[in-house]
Amino acid sequence: MTGGTTTERSETGRLAAVTQWWQRAFSYAGDERETLLVIGKSTLAAGLAWLIAYDVLDARSPAFAPFSAVLIMQVTVYRSVVQSLRYVGAVVAGVLVQAALGFLAGPDLLTFVLVAAIALTIGRWRVLGVQGPQVATAAFFAFSTYTSSSGDSERFFRLGEIVVLVLIGCAIGTAVNVLVAPPLRYRSAEYGIRSLAHTLHDLLADMYPVLAEGVPDQDTTGGWRARAERTEGMIRQARAGLETAKESVQLNPRRLLRRYRGHPGFHGYESVLGALERTLYQVAALTRGLDRSREEEDDEARRPFLRGYAGFLEAASAVAEVLTTLDETTLRAQAKRLERLTGEAEARRDEVVEGTRRLSSSLADPSAPYGILVTEATRLLEEFQYTCEVLLDVAPETHRGPGGPER
Repeated sequence: MTGGTTTERSETGRLAAVTQWWQRAFSYAGDERETLLVIGKSTLAAGLAWLIAYDVLDARSPAFAPFSAVLIMQVTVYRSVVQSLRYVGAVVAGVLVQAALGFLAGPDLLTFVLVAAIALTIGRWRVLGVQGPQVATAAFFAFSTYTSSSGDSERFFRLGEIVVLVLIGCAIGTAVNVLVAPPLRYRSAEYGIRSLAHTLHDLLADMYPVLAEGVPDQDTTGGWRARAERTEGMIRQARAGLETAKESVQLNPRRLLRRYRGHPGFHGYESVLGALERTLYQVAALTRGLDRSREEEDDEARRPFLRGYAGFLEAASAVAEVLTTLDETTLRAQAKRLERLTGEAEARRDEVVEGTRRLSSSLADPSAPYGILVTEATRLLEEFQYTCEVLLDVAPETHRGPGGPER
Protein backbone atom coordinates (compact mmCIF):
# COMPACT_ATOMS: atom_id res chain seq x y z
CA MET A 1 0.00 0.00 0.00
CA THR A 2 1.39 3.37 -0.94
CA GLY A 3 1.29 6.48 1.19
CA GLY A 4 -1.09 8.28 -1.17
CA THR A 5 -0.78 9.82 -4.60
CA THR A 6 1.96 12.26 -5.53
CA THR A 7 -0.58 15.09 -5.61
CA GLU A 8 -1.85 14.24 -2.11
CA ARG A 9 1.67 14.11 -0.71
CA SER A 10 2.48 17.43 -2.39
CA GLU A 11 -0.63 19.07 -0.90
CA THR A 12 0.22 17.66 2.53
CA GLY A 13 3.74 19.08 2.24
CA ARG A 14 2.44 22.51 1.27
CA LEU A 15 -0.04 22.47 4.16
CA ALA A 16 2.74 21.55 6.58
CA ALA A 17 4.94 24.36 5.20
CA VAL A 18 2.12 26.89 5.63
CA THR A 19 1.45 25.67 9.18
CA GLN A 20 5.14 25.99 10.07
CA TRP A 21 5.23 29.50 8.59
CA TRP A 22 2.39 30.65 10.85
CA GLN A 23 3.95 28.93 13.86
CA ARG A 24 7.21 30.80 13.27
CA ALA A 25 5.33 34.06 12.84
CA PHE A 26 3.65 33.74 16.26
CA SER A 27 6.60 32.11 18.05
CA TYR A 28 9.42 34.62 17.61
CA ALA A 29 10.47 37.79 15.84
CA GLY A 30 11.68 36.99 12.34
CA ASP A 31 10.91 37.40 8.66
CA GLU A 32 7.47 35.81 9.03
CA ARG A 33 6.36 38.14 11.82
CA GLU A 34 7.88 41.10 9.98
CA THR A 35 5.84 40.18 6.89
CA LEU A 36 2.61 40.08 8.91
CA LEU A 37 3.46 43.40 10.54
CA VAL A 38 4.09 45.11 7.22
CA ILE A 39 0.83 43.72 5.79
CA GLY A 40 -1.12 44.86 8.83
CA LYS A 41 0.39 48.34 8.87
CA SER A 42 -0.12 48.74 5.12
CA THR A 43 -3.75 47.67 5.46
CA LEU A 44 -4.31 50.13 8.29
CA ALA A 45 -2.67 52.97 6.34
CA ALA A 46 -4.67 52.17 3.20
CA GLY A 47 -7.93 52.04 5.15
CA LEU A 48 -7.34 55.38 6.85
CA ALA A 49 -6.30 57.01 3.57
CA TRP A 50 -9.42 55.73 1.80
CA LEU A 51 -11.65 56.92 4.65
CA ILE A 52 -10.32 60.46 4.40
CA ALA A 53 -10.19 60.60 0.60
CA TYR A 54 -13.58 59.00 -0.08
CA ASP A 55 -15.77 59.69 2.93
CA VAL A 56 -14.35 62.99 4.15
CA LEU A 57 -13.13 64.73 0.98
CA ASP A 58 -15.46 62.98 -1.49
CA ALA A 59 -12.60 62.96 -4.02
CA ARG A 60 -13.22 61.89 -7.60
CA SER A 61 -10.12 59.64 -7.59
CA PRO A 62 -9.80 58.55 -3.93
CA ALA A 63 -7.56 55.59 -4.81
CA PHE A 64 -4.56 57.93 -5.07
CA ALA A 65 -4.47 58.25 -1.28
CA PRO A 66 -4.36 54.55 -0.25
CA PHE A 67 -2.06 53.76 -3.18
CA SER A 68 0.39 56.39 -1.96
CA ALA A 69 0.10 55.24 1.66
CA VAL A 70 1.01 51.66 0.77
CA LEU A 71 3.69 52.62 -1.75
CA ILE A 72 5.86 54.43 0.79
CA MET A 73 5.46 51.88 3.62
CA GLN A 74 9.16 51.08 3.82
CA VAL A 75 11.23 48.81 6.02
CA THR A 76 12.55 51.75 8.09
CA VAL A 77 11.08 55.09 9.15
CA TYR A 78 13.96 56.97 7.55
CA ARG A 79 13.37 55.24 4.22
CA SER A 80 9.64 55.95 4.43
CA VAL A 81 10.31 59.67 4.88
CA VAL A 82 12.87 59.80 2.07
CA GLN A 83 10.71 57.86 -0.36
CA SER A 84 7.67 59.98 0.57
CA LEU A 85 9.53 63.16 -0.34
CA ARG A 86 10.75 61.66 -3.59
CA TYR A 87 7.33 60.31 -4.47
CA VAL A 88 5.59 63.60 -3.77
CA GLY A 89 8.24 65.39 -5.82
CA ALA A 90 7.71 62.97 -8.72
CA VAL A 91 3.92 63.37 -8.62
CA VAL A 92 4.08 67.16 -8.40
CA ALA A 93 6.52 67.25 -11.33
CA GLY A 94 4.27 65.04 -13.45
CA VAL A 95 1.15 67.08 -12.67
CA LEU A 96 2.94 70.37 -13.36
CA VAL A 97 4.21 69.12 -16.73
CA GLN A 98 0.73 68.08 -17.76
CA ALA A 99 -0.85 71.28 -16.44
CA ALA A 100 1.61 73.54 -18.24
CA LEU A 101 1.33 71.79 -21.61
CA GLY A 102 -2.37 71.02 -21.25
CA PHE A 103 -3.39 74.63 -20.67
CA LEU A 104 -1.00 75.87 -23.35
CA ALA A 105 -1.66 73.36 -26.13
CA GLY A 106 -4.92 71.64 -25.24
CA PRO A 107 -5.79 67.96 -24.66
CA ASP A 108 -4.77 66.44 -28.00
CA LEU A 109 -2.45 63.61 -29.06
CA LEU A 110 0.56 65.86 -29.72
CA THR A 111 0.24 67.33 -26.23
CA PHE A 112 0.12 63.85 -24.70
CA VAL A 113 3.26 62.83 -26.61
CA LEU A 114 5.08 65.94 -25.39
CA VAL A 115 3.90 65.32 -21.82
CA ALA A 116 5.12 61.72 -22.00
CA ALA A 117 8.52 62.71 -23.41
CA ILE A 118 9.16 65.44 -20.83
CA ALA A 119 7.83 63.38 -17.89
CA LEU A 120 9.97 60.38 -18.85
CA THR A 121 13.00 62.65 -19.15
CA ILE A 122 12.42 64.18 -15.71
CA GLY A 123 11.94 60.67 -14.33
CA ARG A 124 15.58 59.93 -15.17
CA TRP A 125 16.68 62.54 -12.63
CA ARG A 126 18.89 60.76 -10.13
CA VAL A 127 17.49 62.70 -7.16
CA LEU A 128 14.12 60.95 -7.54
CA GLY A 129 15.74 57.51 -7.31
CA VAL A 130 13.31 54.60 -7.60
CA GLN A 131 10.38 57.03 -7.66
CA GLY A 132 11.47 58.44 -11.03
CA PRO A 133 8.90 56.42 -13.06
CA GLN A 134 6.13 57.98 -10.96
CA VAL A 135 6.64 61.26 -12.82
CA ALA A 136 5.25 59.73 -16.02
CA THR A 137 2.56 57.81 -14.11
CA ALA A 138 1.32 60.98 -12.43
CA ALA A 139 1.45 62.89 -15.73
CA PHE A 140 -0.65 60.24 -17.48
CA PHE A 141 -3.27 60.17 -14.72
CA ALA A 142 -3.28 63.96 -14.68
CA PHE A 143 -3.80 64.05 -18.43
CA SER A 144 -6.73 61.66 -18.12
CA THR A 145 -8.25 63.78 -15.36
CA TYR A 146 -7.66 66.93 -17.41
CA THR A 147 -9.42 65.57 -20.50
CA SER A 148 -12.42 64.31 -18.49
CA SER A 149 -12.99 67.65 -16.78
CA SER A 150 -14.86 70.61 -18.21
CA GLY A 151 -13.74 74.19 -17.74
CA ASP A 152 -10.42 75.57 -16.56
CA SER A 153 -11.49 75.98 -12.95
CA GLU A 154 -12.56 72.36 -12.60
CA ARG A 155 -9.38 71.20 -14.30
CA PHE A 156 -7.24 73.20 -11.87
CA PHE A 157 -9.22 71.78 -8.98
CA ARG A 158 -8.94 68.15 -10.13
CA LEU A 159 -5.22 68.40 -10.79
CA GLY A 160 -4.69 69.96 -7.38
CA GLU A 161 -6.82 67.19 -5.88
CA ILE A 162 -4.35 64.59 -7.15
CA VAL A 163 -1.48 66.31 -5.35
CA VAL A 164 -3.53 66.69 -2.16
CA LEU A 165 -4.51 63.00 -2.17
CA VAL A 166 -0.91 61.93 -2.67
CA LEU A 167 0.19 64.18 0.20
CA ILE A 168 -2.53 62.71 2.44
CA GLY A 169 -1.57 59.15 1.52
CA CYS A 170 2.14 59.76 2.14
CA ALA A 171 1.44 61.50 5.43
CA ILE A 172 -0.78 58.67 6.67
CA GLY A 173 1.64 55.98 5.51
CA THR A 174 4.58 57.66 7.21
CA ALA A 175 2.58 58.33 10.38
CA VAL A 176 1.49 54.68 10.64
CA ASN A 177 5.07 53.51 10.12
CA VAL A 178 6.29 55.89 12.84
CA LEU A 179 3.55 55.30 15.39
CA VAL A 180 2.70 51.61 14.95
CA ALA A 181 5.68 49.42 15.92
CA PRO A 182 8.30 51.41 14.01
CA PRO A 183 10.98 48.95 12.85
CA LEU A 184 14.15 49.21 14.89
CA ARG A 185 16.72 46.80 13.51
CA TYR A 186 19.53 46.75 16.04
CA ARG A 187 19.71 42.97 15.70
CA SER A 188 20.10 43.03 11.90
CA ALA A 189 23.79 43.76 12.37
CA GLU A 190 24.14 40.71 14.61
CA TYR A 191 22.22 38.47 12.22
CA GLY A 192 24.56 39.27 9.33
CA ILE A 193 27.64 38.54 11.43
CA ARG A 194 26.12 35.32 12.73
CA SER A 195 25.32 34.16 9.21
CA LEU A 196 28.88 34.73 8.01
CA ALA A 197 30.27 33.10 11.15
CA HIS A 198 28.06 30.04 10.58
CA THR A 199 29.46 29.72 7.06
CA LEU A 200 33.01 30.04 8.34
CA HIS A 201 32.45 27.57 11.19
CA ASP A 202 30.75 24.97 8.98
CA LEU A 203 33.56 25.08 6.44
CA LEU A 204 36.34 24.80 9.04
CA ALA A 205 34.42 22.06 10.90
CA ASP A 206 34.26 20.05 7.68
CA MET A 207 37.93 20.60 6.87
CA TYR A 208 39.84 19.71 10.02
CA PRO A 209 38.55 16.10 10.52
CA VAL A 210 39.50 15.24 6.94
CA LEU A 211 42.98 16.76 7.26
CA ALA A 212 43.51 14.95 10.57
CA GLU A 213 42.89 11.60 8.88
CA GLY A 214 45.25 12.12 5.98
CA VAL A 215 45.65 13.74 2.60
CA PRO A 216 42.31 14.85 1.08
CA ASP A 217 41.57 14.01 -2.53
CA GLN A 218 41.22 16.62 -5.24
CA ASP A 219 37.42 16.59 -5.23
CA THR A 220 37.37 17.35 -1.51
CA THR A 221 39.82 20.25 -1.67
CA GLY A 222 38.08 21.57 -4.78
CA GLY A 223 34.75 21.47 -2.94
CA TRP A 224 36.20 23.43 -0.01
CA ARG A 225 37.61 25.96 -2.40
CA ALA A 226 34.26 26.39 -4.19
CA ARG A 227 32.38 26.83 -0.90
CA ALA A 228 34.82 29.45 0.32
CA GLU A 229 34.56 31.39 -2.92
CA ARG A 230 30.73 31.42 -2.85
CA THR A 231 30.56 33.74 0.14
CA GLU A 232 30.47 36.99 -1.85
CA GLY A 233 26.67 37.07 -1.82
CA MET A 234 26.48 36.43 1.92
CA ILE A 235 28.96 39.23 2.57
CA ARG A 236 26.79 41.63 0.56
CA GLN A 237 23.70 40.53 2.52
CA ALA A 238 25.50 41.08 5.81
CA ARG A 239 26.55 44.56 4.69
CA ALA A 240 22.95 45.31 3.68
CA GLY A 241 21.71 44.13 7.08
CA LEU A 242 24.17 46.40 8.84
CA GLU A 243 23.14 49.39 6.74
CA THR A 244 19.47 48.65 7.46
CA ALA A 245 20.21 48.51 11.18
CA LYS A 246 21.97 51.87 11.07
CA GLU A 247 19.21 53.40 8.97
CA SER A 248 16.41 52.11 11.21
CA VAL A 249 17.63 54.33 14.07
CA GLN A 250 17.29 57.57 12.12
CA LEU A 251 14.02 59.46 12.74
CA ASN A 252 12.77 56.53 14.82
CA PRO A 253 10.99 57.55 18.05
CA ARG A 254 11.65 54.15 19.66
CA ARG A 255 15.36 55.01 19.97
CA LEU A 256 14.34 57.50 22.70
CA LEU A 257 12.97 54.74 24.92
CA ARG A 258 15.05 53.94 27.98
CA ARG A 259 15.85 50.39 26.86
CA TYR A 260 17.56 51.70 23.70
CA ARG A 261 19.42 54.72 25.10
CA GLY A 262 22.50 52.76 26.10
CA HIS A 263 23.06 51.24 22.67
CA PRO A 264 26.67 51.95 21.63
CA GLY A 265 26.06 52.28 17.92
CA PHE A 266 27.36 50.15 15.12
CA HIS A 267 31.06 50.94 14.88
CA GLY A 268 31.97 47.70 16.64
CA TYR A 269 29.74 45.65 14.36
CA GLU A 270 31.23 47.32 11.30
CA SER A 271 34.71 46.41 12.49
CA VAL A 272 33.76 42.82 13.30
CA LEU A 273 31.99 42.42 9.96
CA GLY A 274 35.05 43.76 8.16
CA ALA A 275 37.27 41.32 10.06
CA LEU A 276 34.94 38.41 9.22
CA GLU A 277 34.93 39.44 5.58
CA ARG A 278 38.72 39.42 5.51
CA THR A 279 38.73 36.12 7.42
CA LEU A 280 36.58 34.48 4.76
CA TYR A 281 38.93 35.77 2.09
CA GLN A 282 41.83 34.27 4.05
CA VAL A 283 40.00 30.94 4.30
CA ALA A 284 39.38 31.07 0.55
CA ALA A 285 43.11 31.61 0.04
CA LEU A 286 43.80 28.79 2.50
CA THR A 287 41.59 26.38 0.55
CA ARG A 288 43.34 27.37 -2.66
CA GLY A 289 46.64 26.56 -0.96
CA LEU A 290 45.33 23.14 0.08
CA ASP A 291 44.10 22.54 -3.44
CA ARG A 292 47.49 23.47 -4.90
CA SER A 293 49.28 21.29 -2.37
CA ARG A 294 47.95 18.30 -4.29
CA GLU A 295 50.90 18.83 -6.60
CA GLU A 296 53.21 17.44 -3.90
CA GLU A 297 54.08 13.82 -4.56
CA ASP A 298 54.99 12.40 -1.15
CA ASP A 299 51.76 11.88 0.82
CA GLU A 300 53.58 10.43 3.83
CA ALA A 301 55.68 13.60 4.16
CA ARG A 302 52.52 15.67 4.19
CA ARG A 303 50.57 13.76 6.83
CA PRO A 304 52.32 15.19 9.93
CA PHE A 305 51.93 18.72 8.60
CA LEU A 306 48.26 18.21 7.78
CA ARG A 307 47.54 16.72 11.22
CA GLY A 308 49.05 19.78 12.86
CA TYR A 309 47.19 22.06 10.49
CA ALA A 310 43.95 20.24 11.33
CA GLY A 311 44.54 21.09 14.99
CA PHE A 312 44.86 24.76 14.11
CA LEU A 313 41.67 24.69 11.99
CA GLU A 314 39.80 22.95 14.83
CA ALA A 315 40.81 25.77 17.18
CA ALA A 316 39.82 28.33 14.54
CA SER A 317 36.41 26.71 14.12
CA ALA A 318 35.85 27.06 17.89
CA VAL A 319 36.48 30.79 17.55
CA ALA A 320 34.01 30.99 14.66
CA GLU A 321 31.43 29.04 16.67
CA VAL A 322 31.36 31.76 19.33
CA LEU A 323 30.69 34.36 16.65
CA THR A 324 27.67 32.37 15.47
CA THR A 325 25.95 33.25 18.76
CA LEU A 326 27.08 36.87 18.98
CA ASP A 327 24.65 38.70 21.24
CA GLU A 328 24.77 42.30 22.38
CA THR A 329 23.44 41.42 25.83
CA THR A 330 26.32 39.00 26.59
CA LEU A 331 29.05 40.61 24.57
CA ARG A 332 31.62 40.95 27.36
CA ALA A 333 31.52 37.26 28.27
CA GLN A 334 31.70 36.29 24.62
CA ALA A 335 34.64 38.63 24.02
CA LYS A 336 36.52 37.05 26.93
CA ARG A 337 35.80 33.57 25.59
CA LEU A 338 36.96 34.61 22.13
CA GLU A 339 40.18 35.94 23.63
CA ARG A 340 40.85 32.61 25.31
CA LEU A 341 40.03 30.54 22.21
CA THR A 342 42.14 32.79 20.02
CA GLY A 343 45.05 32.19 22.37
CA GLU A 344 44.54 28.44 21.92
CA ALA A 345 44.44 28.87 18.14
CA GLU A 346 47.68 30.83 18.32
CA ALA A 347 49.34 27.99 20.23
CA ARG A 348 48.18 25.53 17.59
CA ARG A 349 49.56 27.81 14.87
CA ASP A 350 52.91 27.91 16.65
CA GLU A 351 52.91 24.13 16.72
CA VAL A 352 52.35 24.09 12.96
CA VAL A 353 55.24 26.50 12.41
CA GLU A 354 57.53 24.44 14.64
CA GLY A 355 56.44 21.29 12.88
CA THR A 356 57.31 22.68 9.46
CA ARG A 357 60.79 23.53 10.67
CA ARG A 358 61.33 19.97 11.87
CA LEU A 359 59.94 18.42 8.69
CA SER A 360 61.66 20.42 6.00
CA SER A 361 62.94 23.90 5.45
CA SER A 362 61.06 24.02 2.14
CA LEU A 363 57.76 23.94 4.00
CA ALA A 364 58.59 27.32 5.51
CA ASP A 365 59.28 28.75 2.07
CA PRO A 366 56.48 31.27 1.25
CA SER A 367 56.71 30.23 -2.40
CA ALA A 368 55.90 26.61 -1.55
CA PRO A 369 52.29 25.43 -1.01
CA TYR A 370 52.79 24.68 2.69
CA GLY A 371 54.64 27.91 3.21
CA ILE A 372 51.56 29.66 1.86
CA LEU A 373 49.34 27.66 4.23
CA VAL A 374 51.41 28.75 7.21
CA THR A 375 51.19 32.36 6.04
CA GLU A 376 47.41 32.13 5.62
CA ALA A 377 47.07 30.60 9.07
CA THR A 378 48.96 33.55 10.54
CA ARG A 379 46.76 36.05 8.71
CA LEU A 380 43.62 34.22 9.79
CA LEU A 381 44.79 34.35 13.37
CA GLU A 382 45.49 38.09 13.10
CA GLU A 383 41.89 38.71 12.03
CA PHE A 384 40.58 36.72 15.00
CA GLN A 385 42.81 38.71 17.33
CA TYR A 386 41.55 41.96 15.84
CA THR A 387 37.94 40.81 16.30
CA CYS A 388 38.62 40.11 19.98
CA GLU A 389 40.10 43.57 20.44
CA VAL A 390 37.09 45.22 18.82
CA LEU A 391 34.57 43.31 20.94
CA LEU A 392 36.49 44.01 24.12
CA ASP A 393 36.52 47.70 23.25
CA VAL A 394 32.76 47.95 22.71
CA ALA A 395 31.68 45.43 25.35
CA PRO A 396 32.03 47.81 28.37
CA GLU A 397 29.77 50.35 26.67
CA THR A 398 27.29 47.74 25.54
CA HIS A 399 26.79 46.21 28.97
CA ARG A 400 26.58 49.34 31.02
CA GLY A 401 23.28 51.17 31.12
CA PRO A 402 23.08 54.96 31.47
CA GLY A 403 24.26 55.75 34.96
CA GLY A 404 23.86 52.18 36.07
CA PRO A 405 25.91 49.06 36.61
CA GLU A 406 26.84 46.56 33.99
CA ARG A 407 24.01 44.31 32.94
